[in-house]
Amino acid sequence: MSDVKGNKGAEALRATVVFQLGTLGTLAADRFAAQVEALGLKPKHAGVLAALDAGAAASQQELASRLGVAPSLIVALADQLQELGAVERVRDPEDRRRQVLSLTGEGRRLLACCVGAAETVDAELTAGLSETQRSSLARGLRALGEQQLPG
Repeated sequence: MSDVKGNKGAEALRATVVFQLGTLGTLAADRFAAQVEALGLKPKHAGVLAALDAGAAASQQELASRLGVAPSLIVALADQLQELGAVERVRDPEDRRRQVLSLTGEGRRLLACCVGAAETVDAELTAGLSETQRSSLARGLRALGEQQLPG
C-alpha cells in the first residue's frame, strides 16, 4: 500500500509547477554558469552588472537592498568586478563613507556577453518548443516573476 502512495506522491510532486521550475531552474542556472565562467564571471556577477545597468550608479548598500542580498556579498562581488575593470567605485562627495558603483565600458561589454550566454542557454532549453510555446512560456514566467518578485 505504501508503494502505491509513494508512486502517486512522486507523480503528484513532478506535476507541480514548483518542482518543475526548481528542476529546470537548476539545469538552466548550471548551464548559464558554465557559459559565463569563460568570461571569469559567476551568475551573481551578471546580476550585479544588470542591476547597475538598469539604474543610475548605486551605493553598495543600495545595490544590496535592491537585489535582496547581504551588503558583504555586494562588496565581494564589486571587488571582483573592479579587478576585471567592469565597475568603478567612487566615494560620494556628500557622504565619504558611501561608495558609489557604476559600470565601465568593460562592464557593459561583459554584460552584453552575459546576455548572449543567456540567449544561448534559452535557445538550448527551448529548442523543442514551437515559437508559440516559447512565447507563451516567456509571458507566463514574466507574469509569475512580476507577481512574486520585488521590483
